[in-house]
Amino acid sequence: MDKPLREAREGQHSLSLPPKVTITLHVNGVARTLTVAPWTTLLDALREDLDLTGTKKGCDHGQCGACTVLVDGRRVTSCLVLAIRLEGAQVITVEGLEKDGALHPVQQAFIDHDAFQCGYCTPGQIMSAVALISERRAHSADEIRELMSGNICRCGAYPRIVAAIQQAMAVMGGKP
Repeated sequence: MDKPLREAREGQHSLSLPPKVTITLHVNGVARTLTVAPWTTLLDALREDLDLTGTKKGCDHGQCGACTVLVDGRRVTSCLVLAIRLEGAQVITVEGLEKDGALHPVQQAFIDHDAFQCGYCTPGQIMSAVALISERRAHSADEIRELMSGNICRCGAYPRIVAAIQQAMAVMGGKP
């Protein structure tokens, strides 16, 4: 056992945690000031500090896409980003898509096509689809599948998800 660890265990040396940091994020159009530990992920800040639980914690390794949100207009797996790195950033979660009581076209398309089963992955799928449409890179079902491949659905609703995205793309004309 190395000396600092042995000293800490024996109470001879104290280890202190770094201080919390105060940051401001613009979440769903509202400036939010948070005081977080330096290791707090954006996902944990959203869920635990801001009570925005639509964003889901899936794998916690950035591999499933359940935690996808938009940061400055780009899709991000929020479990891999430290909140303190986003000082001043614009963050949009699934809760921020609704406008004046009306669902976002992607949200409505997911309902219209029953593009979910258990629903756990749905917020991340929706956020990724919103970004995909704004990127204007998908022009076919195959391209949609490729560009959505970072979002896993354990229930296998993929054909309905693709159909929902195609509907939203048609309604939105490729606009976010």
